[in-house]
Amino acid sequence: MIQFFKDNDFAVAILISSLIFIAGMIAAIWLFRLIKRIFRKQKNPAFYKVASIIQYPFKAVIVLVAVNIIRTYVESHAVEGLDLQQLFYVLFLLATAWMGIAIVKAVKMIVISNFDVEASDNLKARKIHTQIKVLERIGIFVILFVSLAMILLSFESIRQIGVSLLASAGIAGIIIGFAAQKSISMLLAGFQLAMTQPIRLDDVVIVEGEWGRIEEITLTYVVVAIWDKRRLIVPVNYFIDNPFQNWTRQTSEILGTVFIYVDYGFPVDKMREFMTQALKNNPYWDGKVNVLQVTDATEKSMQLRALASAKDSPSAWDLRVKLREDMLEFMRVNYPEYLPRNRVNIENSSTKMES
Repeated sequence: MIQFFKDNDFAVAILISSLIFIAGMIAAIWLFRLIKRIFRKQKNPAFYKVASIIQYPFKAVIVLVAVNIIRTYVESHAVEGLDLQQLFYVLFLLATAWMGIAIVKAVKMIVISNFDVEASDNLKARKIHTQIKVLERIGIFVILFVSLAMILLSFESIRQIGVSLLASAGIAGIIIGFAAQKSISMLLAGFQLAMTQPIRLDDVVIVEGEWGRIEEITLTYVVVAIWDKRRLIVPVNYFIDNPFQNWTRQTSEILGTVFIYVDYGFPVDKMREFMTQALKNNPYWDGKVNVLQVTDATEKSMQLRALASAKDSPSAWDLRVKLREDMLEFMRVNYPEYLPRNRVNIENSSTKMES
């Protein structure tokens, strides 16, 4: 057996290559277990998911390193003239891109795990989630683009074609630039949206007259979940070029407004007393703002404006609806004579004839 290997260089190369490959597999498994052990010491549960994300690309990179050693040995000792460098280069670029994407996803998971968007005061959490998710898409796009470009440029034939087309690249670039102007502007608007953040995930907005929440932000469009479960798809540059309402830009707290119209003789103080008691029994009131004012007076009635605060816009809506019902019921039961009325002055016909 020993003599066989001494006389057969190819068999020696296969044996050594197999040993290197097995050693690479063992090294990949051992290193990954070491990483898992390090992650296990962290109290953050997101690290367990990170380990599962980077597991396969990490092992692939380690194994490809071992394959590269095998390739070098085979080319120099066993098969003269065999060039596996191109194939290994492409595989290594693919594995590296896979690993890069896994790292981007792992970083995103670790960062957002520290910020809970389900919390009542989730302003900072929504800001971080928005930035990280948009930057994740940008990072993945850049990794794929660079990897694809490097793979294509590694082929001599493609490089030669590129050189021959270089003369017409200027004209083609201008044509493509005009054709893709809108798409490029949307990509730039998406990047600007992630940095400046006029909107964030879960923000409450009024867009095109529709009330809804920001459900998803991509590089080219934003999905707004309307209150009646419809979805409004808006290009990202809309939020750069057009005015819109953001009810949770600085804080989720918001004032609810209720307008009531009453006759001039209505006792406003009685309504203030009732409103205070009604708000105490209203589960949607946060206990901060309780104001009733006469904000207008017409020839027919007075306008009362009730202001009450809630922790967020959905609660403010329910607060307004319940408070309006309570105030109308209070008037109907206790002061029905002071509901708005139309006044008509009818002159006595006989008196008019006498005059």
